[in-house]
Amino acid sequence: MSKTRSAFFCQNCGYESSKWVGKCPSCNEWNTFVEEVIVKGTDKNEKDDWKELSGKGKLKTVSINDVTSAEEKRIVTDDAELNRVLGGGIVLGSIVLVAGEPGIGKSTLFLQIGLMLRDVVTLYISGEESEQQIKMRADRIGKANDDFYLLTETNTQTIFKEIKKLKPQVVIVDSIQTLQSPFVESSPGSVSQIRECAAELQRYAKETNTPVFLIGHITKDGNIAGPKILEHMVDTVLQFEGDRHYAYRLLRTLKNRFGSTSELGIYEMTGEGMRAVTNPSDILITQKEDQLSGIAIAATIEGIRPLLIETQALVTQSVYGTPQRTVSGFDLRRLQLLLAVLEKRGGFHFGVKDVFINIAGGIKVEDPSIDLAIVCALLSSYEDVPMPQHICFAGEVGLSGEIRAVNRIEQRIAEAEKLGFEKIILSKYNAKSLGNLKFNIEVVALGKVEEVYKYLF
Repeated sequence: MSKTRSAFFCQNCGYESSKWVGKCPSCNEWNTFVEEVIVKGTDKNEKDDWKELSGKGKLKTVSINDVTSAEEKRIVTDDAELNRVLGGGIVLGSIVLVAGEPGIGKSTLFLQIGLMLRDVVTLYISGEESEQQIKMRADRIGKANDDFYLLTETNTQTIFKEIKKLKPQVVIVDSIQTLQSPFVESSPGSVSQIRECAAELQRYAKETNTPVFLIGHITKDGNIAGPKILEHMVDTVLQFEGDRHYAYRLLRTLKNRFGSTSELGIYEMTGEGMRAVTNPSDILITQKEDQLSGIAIAATIEGIRPLLIETQALVTQSVYGTPQRTVSGFDLRRLQLLLAVLEKRGGFHFGVKDVFINIAGGIKVEDPSIDLAIVCALLSSYEDVPMPQHICFAGEVGLSGEIRAVNRIEQRIAEAEKLGFEKIILSKYNAKSLGNLKFNIEVVALGKVEEVYKYLF
């Protein structure tokens, strides 16, 4: 063995230092440095035991014009939501990191996806659960598959020996924080262990053209646990999120080298595992018997998918000196901006009112086209007049009170039409781009917030 070397690592961001320091120079956190002993093995033949599987010869420098470009090969799964989020299927040789809260359903989802892959040899490596626990969950999901194999092991070299025997076509690791490389002498989950294990799996994925899924933990702040370099090393980072009080889970793309980073997959947690939700607009709009004030429907876009969501507003007289501004699923600063526009351009006195905003279904929306629906929900609650039920909105509100155009308006209109809405209010600048297109829904094009108020109230 080579000489023992120790270094200090920041447990928050992975910054390495030769001596202990109180404040991390990289992330400015205090008291996060922990000493880790690093012992590198000298027997390189034992490392990279899968080398002969790669079939690659000696590496040499090539001209970019000599490299043949081709469409990346993908494994298309039966899960349409996962295919969309990954950009069209699992790319061969890609390494995907999936992170989420404990108990949100990461292991269930990927066990289910592994069992769905017919005629694809899948190896599920678990460092957290026994084979009996995984079998119990698989029985509950109720999908049998002869090409699905389990391995409960944390040592990376033992894992690579089993990979060499089995030659799997997809590898799922649950979780990267439990793996341990014999070439680094520190505990599993430490910065140097995560970095080394991820690097070994990355080399394996690239050289053998095998897709690898790494399930990861998150910290109490909601960031992915381990060094930031972990997110740089992988091809795709997926965040699995949702409120444990709701049945719905969102699979969101944070980074993707093979597709768009604004995609969203929606699942429903059931007793038989995760069910892909193909028409989320039906779920996000509650069916009401009575007409209530303060509710407006917004036509938004998440990635390539149009969604209709319900925005709820409550405006009440402020009892205390300072009015409250409370939001759920919407940006608080954006709300303050919209209230200032209504105060200045419309003459509404929101300065003496408490304002509460909620996006139904527990999802967070960043699309600016929701502005118009929020404004109309606020005005409806302010006047205490219910809005007509079969009307929806798509428009961004500018500081001068104008309604600005939003992108992909045809898709938004088509989604509203599909769900049986009779009218959609949008910007007059969007109406010009529609030209002579005919829809079975009435398109109302307006230019200012005041015009919307006159039209509705």
